[in-house]
Amino acid sequence: MRTRPGHRRLAALGVALLTALSGTASVPSAAADRDSRPHGGGLSATIRYTEYGIPHIVAKDYANLGFGTGWAQAQDQVCTLADGFVTLRGERSRVFGPDAAPDGSLSSATKNLSSDLYFKGVREARTVEKLLGVPAPEGPSRDVKDAMRGWAAGYNAWLKQNRITDPACKGADWVQPVTSLDVATRGFAIAVLGGQGRGIEGITAAQPPAAGAAQARPDTADAAEAARELFAQDDSDMGSNAVAFSGATTANKRGLLLGNPHYPWQGGRRFWQSQQTIPGELNVMGGSLLGTTGISIGHNAHVAWSHTVATGVTLNLHQLTLDPSDPTTYVVDGKKERMTKRSVTVPVKGGGDVTRSQWWTRYGPVVTNLGAQLPLPWTATTAYALGDPNAVNLRASDTALGFSKARSTAGVLASLRRTQGLPWVNTIAADSSRHSLFTQSQVLPRITDELAARCSTPLGKATYPASGVAVLDGSRSDCGLGKDKDAVQAGIFGPSKMPALKDAPYAENSNDSAWLANADKPITGYERVFGNIGTQRSMRTRGAVEDVAGMADKGGLTVADLQRQQFADRVPAADLTAADTAKACAALPGGSATGSDGKLVDVSRACDVIGAWDRAMNTDSRGALLFDRFWRKLTATVPAAQLWEVPFSAADPVRTPNTLNTAAPGFATALADAVAELKAANIPLDAKLGDHQFVTRGGERVPVHGGTESLGVWNKVEPVWNAAGGGYTDVTTGSSYIQAVGWDGGQCPVARTLLTYSQSSNPNSPHYSDQTHLFAKKKWVTERFCEKDIRKSPALKVVRVRD
Repeated sequence: MRTRPGHRRLAALGVALLTALSGTASVPSAAADRDSRPHGGGLSATIRYTEYGIPHIVAKDYANLGFGTGWAQAQDQVCTLADGFVTLRGERSRVFGPDAAPDGSLSSATKNLSSDLYFKGVREARTVEKLLGVPAPEGPSRDVKDAMRGWAAGYNAWLKQNRITDPACKGADWVQPVTSLDVATRGFAIAVLGGQGRGIEGITAAQPPAAGAAQARPDTADAAEAARELFAQDDSDMGSNAVAFSGATTANKRGLLLGNPHYPWQGGRRFWQSQQTIPGELNVMGGSLLGTTGISIGHNAHVAWSHTVATGVTLNLHQLTLDPSDPTTYVVDGKKERMTKRSVTVPVKGGGDVTRSQWWTRYGPVVTNLGAQLPLPWTATTAYALGDPNAVNLRASDTALGFSKARSTAGVLASLRRTQGLPWVNTIAADSSRHSLFTQSQVLPRITDELAARCSTPLGKATYPASGVAVLDGSRSDCGLGKDKDAVQAGIFGPSKMPALKDAPYAENSNDSAWLANADKPITGYERVFGNIGTQRSMRTRGAVEDVAGMADKGGLTVADLQRQQFADRVPAADLTAADTAKACAALPGGSATGSDGKLVDVSRACDVIGAWDRAMNTDSRGALLFDRFWRKLTATVPAAQLWEVPFSAADPVRTPNTLNTAAPGFATALADAVAELKAANIPLDAKLGDHQFVTRGGERVPVHGGTESLGVWNKVEPVWNAAGGGYTDVTTGSSYIQAVGWDGGQCPVARTLLTYSQSSNPNSPHYSDQTHLFAKKKWVTERFCEKDIRKSPALKVVRVRD
């Protein structure tokens, strides 16, 4: 049956239907109806759309809820989703060619061929099927598997019943129906992003050395620095801020939460917003990563949560001692073990196949690099195996479901203890009572500092302190990862080892380690693999802690205060340096400086512009663009040790380092280069930021506020510089699904949300840029969580979807 799109004249019918559904007496709960759930077709859901295309999905159980979710996601993101399923099936080389690049949303593969070799290998090894067969809690629950099955059916139903209008895949034969296995494989890919997904190039390229090949080994100092850079958050395409305030700081003694994840604006790692309801069982609203069945970041009537990308290193290496006569045999406790060879064949566009072998050990796959900067050569005597505990973790959806049903921050912790499913994020939460929570509860390899000290190879002795990347002696079984008594799977830390902070006045994270979640209550005592302690924080962390600590000290906080913090667009780097920069600029002889090309540049006007700048990245801020370009050039050329006159002190980690070293050789050069760059692009030095930092939607420029990582702006955006196009003409990553949530004692949460890039990536959709225009104006969506508010929506449209 085709869907029947409702109009205003059908709204009353839809409301009557949902009123009946919402009564717990008329619809049995999922628990009571467990044995009568459908296992084939006949799935259905009701979707009510409110402003900005936000769907409120109601179904009688998890399979039907998954159906409605899959249908609604396809409506908004069919091409992005379909592209991802081509990846997960290992078919990119056949469809798009072997040398083209994936969008990076499901792995770090730089070419389609390496992506296909990995994902086809996963499929042929039946990796995900085996994980689906593991009983809960170590494996996924029945509810989650039902939701996956329903999601696939809903996506397929949308394909069958609708025409694709998105030019990205209109008429494309690679848009195909999917299975529940495809949906589960997407969850697997997301879980291993920080582990096997990071090492795909090295896994698929690993081949035994040829006889007589030159023996190479990594330089320990270079490897340590490469590992540190590889796992640093300041260059990541994903990050986040989040803060929870306890009732001790708020106007009504209830908790508050501000979530501000920084995720890609294009591709398969976008968020998508919805409300999911099973009457009597579940009622939750928030953002989901595309292709997933539940709410990733959101709230229910009692508790709100967000995530930030954590500093925990989700992989480790075992250095293998090889049999001198056979480089595919390694030695453990003096006994030889043969590697397992997996041959994978990938069809390529234009005809023909490519066959490559992968080599697996008891520790994981052999890997020959973690990116170009960190080579791990396979020699006649040594190889490296990559361990990734998330490669046997399909529990993240159950963790999210537990959050969705929690009634407090204690319930959030209970879900984390029970399911232990989050691969690479921290959790920050607040509830309607008065509680706040920060916890770094993630699935990490069980690398204790004691184990690293006892078992690290010479390479590991360099990489572990620098980055948390352990390289252990694979020739000794006593260098295995072991198991904590409270861990749901072997080789990971149990919940009792996770850094946590409960009921602090504020609990904040901006992608640094757990140490300064609250500067007055530092968290210590965790293993190095979780992150560092007592080291310099990022500019964004420093600015964030200053802001939220000041808010907590002021007290009387409301949701409106969270909204102001989100879009204050303060530049912490400028507060530290702008005055000194303007002063040093004005002191330059003749008002000139020499650029990196050796040419003399008149910078006198820049001194006045930077001095008069409001030190914010608002769209009407004059001088923001000039300082941004100057700061990028300065920090790229002046070593960190020479940038500041007052060095970092662990005793004052928020306020140090400070005092810009304007005598550094690169200072005047960076200023000259920034001025010359803007003049060459015909951009006035005092131009408004929004005139030259924008995205184009439907042929219209939409100004973008916010700033880059090194400036420390809470509202982070990472734009693409295009001088010929007029400045920053696109955004790769930044603020995405934003929520400010509190409670006022009533039954409905007080929630304001914003999906910065809007619900749909289809330029023909009315919801392609509507929230992006709101973002430009710093406006929010007043959320419609409660039934009475949904019914009042002037945009209400009711759709009954069926299989």
